[in-house]
Amino acid sequence: MISTGILCSSSAWANESTSQWMSTGSVSMPKANSVTWILILSFGGIPAPGKSVSFPHKNFHGCLENLYYNGVDIIDLAKQQKPQIITMGNVSFSCSQTQSVPVTFLSPRSYLALPGSSRDDEVSAAFQFRTWNKAGLLLFSELQLVSGGLLLFLNDGKLKLNLYQPGKLPSDITAGGGLNDGQWHFISFSARRNHLSVVVDGQVASASLSLGPEQIYSGGNYYFGGCPDNHFGSKWKNTVGGFQGCMRRISISNKMVDLISVQQGSLGNFSDLQIDSCGITDRCLPNYCEHGGECSQSWNTFHCNCAHTGYNGATCHNPIYEQSCEAYKHRGNTSGFYYIDSDGSGPLESFLLYCNMTETAWTIIQHNGSDLTRVRNTNPENPYAGFFEYVASLEQLQATIHRAEHCEQELTYYCKKSRLVNKQDGTPLSWWVGRTNETQTYWGGSLPDPQKCACGREGNCIDSQYYCNCDADRNEWTNDTGFLSYKEHLPVTKIVITDTGRPHSEAAYRLGPLLCRGDRSFWNSASFNTEASYLHFPTFHGELSADVSFFFKTTASSGVFLENLGITDFIRIELRSPALVTFSFDVGNGPFEISVQSPTHFNDNQWHHVRVERNMKEASIQVDHLSPKTQPAPADGHILLQLNSQLFVGGTATRQRGFLGCIRSLQLNGLAVDLEERAKVTPGVEPGCRGHCSSYGKLCLNGGKCREKPRGFSCDCTFSAYTGPFCSNEISAYFGSGSSVIYNFQENYSLSKNSSSHAASFHGDMKLSREMIKLSFRTTRTPSLLLYVSSFYKEYLSVIIAKNGSLQIRYKLNKYQEPDVVTFDFKNMADGQLHHIMINREEEVVFVELDENARRQVHLTSGTEFSAVKSLVLGRILEPSGIDQETALAGAQGFLGCLSAVQLSHVAPLKAALHPSRPALITVSGHVTESSCVSQAGTDATSRERTHSFADHSGTRDDREPRANAIKNDSAVIGGLIAVVVFILLCITAIAVRIYQQKRLYKRNEAKRSENVDSAEAVLKSELNIQNAVSENQKEYFF
Repeated sequence: MISTGILCSSSAWANESTSQWMSTGSVSMPKANSVTWILILSFGGIPAPGKSVSFPHKNFHGCLENLYYNGVDIIDLAKQQKPQIITMGNVSFSCSQTQSVPVTFLSPRSYLALPGSSRDDEVSAAFQFRTWNKAGLLLFSELQLVSGGLLLFLNDGKLKLNLYQPGKLPSDITAGGGLNDGQWHFISFSARRNHLSVVVDGQVASASLSLGPEQIYSGGNYYFGGCPDNHFGSKWKNTVGGFQGCMRRISISNKMVDLISVQQGSLGNFSDLQIDSCGITDRCLPNYCEHGGECSQSWNTFHCNCAHTGYNGATCHNPIYEQSCEAYKHRGNTSGFYYIDSDGSGPLESFLLYCNMTETAWTIIQHNGSDLTRVRNTNPENPYAGFFEYVASLEQLQATIHRAEHCEQELTYYCKKSRLVNKQDGTPLSWWVGRTNETQTYWGGSLPDPQKCACGREGNCIDSQYYCNCDADRNEWTNDTGFLSYKEHLPVTKIVITDTGRPHSEAAYRLGPLLCRGDRSFWNSASFNTEASYLHFPTFHGELSADVSFFFKTTASSGVFLENLGITDFIRIELRSPALVTFSFDVGNGPFEISVQSPTHFNDNQWHHVRVERNMKEASIQVDHLSPKTQPAPADGHILLQLNSQLFVGGTATRQRGFLGCIRSLQLNGLAVDLEERAKVTPGVEPGCRGHCSSYGKLCLNGGKCREKPRGFSCDCTFSAYTGPFCSNEISAYFGSGSSVIYNFQENYSLSKNSSSHAASFHGDMKLSREMIKLSFRTTRTPSLLLYVSSFYKEYLSVIIAKNGSLQIRYKLNKYQEPDVVTFDFKNMADGQLHHIMINREEEVVFVELDENARRQVHLTSGTEFSAVKSLVLGRILEPSGIDQETALAGAQGFLGCLSAVQLSHVAPLKAALHPSRPALITVSGHVTESSCVSQAGTDATSRERTHSFADHSGTRDDREPRANAIKNDSAVIGGLIAVVVFILLCITAIAVRIYQQKRLYKRNEAKRSENVDSAEAVLKSELNIQNAVSENQKEYFF
């Protein structure tokens, strides 16, 4: 520890000089190793003899006193010329500077009143000051003859000199900036006749005054830092606030003021001052703003600017990003890029990654080596090393992997006459390295068993003598590919290949992104079954800053969630009453409580989230999305939270007021607490909690059903027209001209009597007296048929766009009557815009809503029941029978455009056609392709068909072959057109030789294996040909 002071027991005057303190010693290390260290400390400057080194700061010029290092008086050793001290430059051991007497203005009510000479024709003063406050009154002096006063004050860190006269505009000067930096600043000013001037740290600013015949005369007293409350100048103090800081070297009319006389009461008067010391405190040293927050301060406290840190709160402690994709998913977020803060309020920064929200939330972390890379001409003396850099640091990756339930990374390794292991001595010829920097010799699809591959574990290697395909060392392409899933070794950071130096030897590899799913901490929970039960953990350490967060659900009216005790300090979080959660704590300033009151009860058996935080500035508590409550910390009070008992969760040490219910995802300062593991061995507590759907079921949308899981829940979209993790992704399809989708509820009427499927409610002996229909559409064609439902009794429902562009819903529930028609003709519905229809029928009452704003309710006259439903048609009606003319005309035209989210009660015909999950009697005719109805309209039919065609109809690909689009360009084929011509001539000779070799090789190999290898090799050559844009003849040149 280094300390300096202002007492005069020992001192040294330095004139741009330095002193060095040198010390040596040894430190014992494990396994009898030791390290010798040499410590060199420099005071007053940084010496660099004989070196061309420049430093941003000059050597110190001034006086150092009471200079100690670990109790050793450095100045005394220098006086004695001890060999540990090296002195350079001009150093003397006395302080020649005149000692100044500082004065501290302790509060906004502080002031120092000093007498001046009355009726002087010049008002002038000078002093030095230092402060952290941006504003404050430095000096006020009344003027004689000219009514008014002269004010010197700080405003936003700038100095302002103001001459105030009633009835006139004030005259002022602004000078300096950033004067609230805690450093000493020199100020002098003068006002004489028609001139004002002020000097700030040597910089002069002045202004001319318009006083007319009047002159400025001093009024007698000068008030520094403020004014008495009943004084004329107090109104200006009330405007800008009193000064808090230090002043020294005060002079009035060029006469230095003796502040010791002020202290003794023989000169002037004062209030709330501290004379003969400067009591300013640097509250930003050390900086208690976390995560890179910028510290600023005032006299009483400090402030943290958390902009661009990824954190908020009084000390930038609270992360604004979630800790995992799983947490984002259960906020209802869909797939996309998100910032993740894996350790919460811990030291690691957040980073950007992609969350794939399926039934399980997948975290996808990319790196710089996702392309397929080919390797040649290597040997053990000249190895190839490929390195992978991720979008996150290894520490961030480790935290993310640790939280995940499962992680994997696909490593694709192709080889041709390139081994992974030396046959003779078993030494590895290729290997990879994980985040622990350990060499790994097992490959994708295998367990962490050295020199093993997926085929060795499955027993299907191409040569049964080996555990990897590549070790067969054959002159043909094969691969050892699969997922690495041992979390402790992931991610892959390096791959080394050494066996591609022989003729025709080559390897290629591709590393996929790191994939992690789930969050072990998010669903980690425990159920507390008795009030006397609790879980205990080691003492919680959060001396300067501490945060606790968790979920709870209960039916009890009260109970303690968490408690940790010290000798006097403690923290406690509890459900005080059904609608009140309280955070109690004591850090040595006496007990405090802050509570969140809810308008509804918390004991509703729903999950509720609690987060409490205590830091040097304040304590806070927030429950769910209710407004947080805060309690400021006492100024200059105790700041360390000192606990020593065990941490009790779900109860207290006295086994009283225990919690009944579930606690989940408990985290202390961003670190997860494993409740389940401790609950397994604790009586009265069970691991896990049930009933997640009661809280999260609302996330399942559009008719999706929430299904309970041991660790969470899922949304069952079986009977919804939507898909996705929350049944929120609508299924849309583009219908080409003349196309249709037909969903048959039953092949014929007789079968319906024995049906047990969900469709049975639509046909047979059942009478359908109600249905709910929803769909969205976009088209520019009239007439069009959107939906047609028929029955075996020639009853039907049709939804059409008539030739005039109106929307019509036609119900015919009695084959002997004309259909009931509901028409919306206020606009042309074939306008290329996306429209939404909802039809809800209850017997004869039909309610129709169009685009969520046009609504209509009608009563049917044709009947109240839909009997023996036969089929549902989207698009063209292929077998029209017994339908009205308008429906027949629209049915003949069909539909050209986009249909989306079509649903008839529990039946989703588009989903059954495009995403079949179970057998269904469905027929698709013409061009029907999955699309998105949200895309812009206005393109013609031909372009739409091209845009909305299915993505890929290519045949299957041998998985052993490297794909072209990721292979790096081979430098041998890079060149212009002239080089290509020369190259082709060289290839002609190679073709004949290579074809002959290939034929011989083909005959030697087994038929089945040879067929696969030749296929892989041919595709590889073809893809290389495409990538490098060379002729068919060039393909053989690569091999």
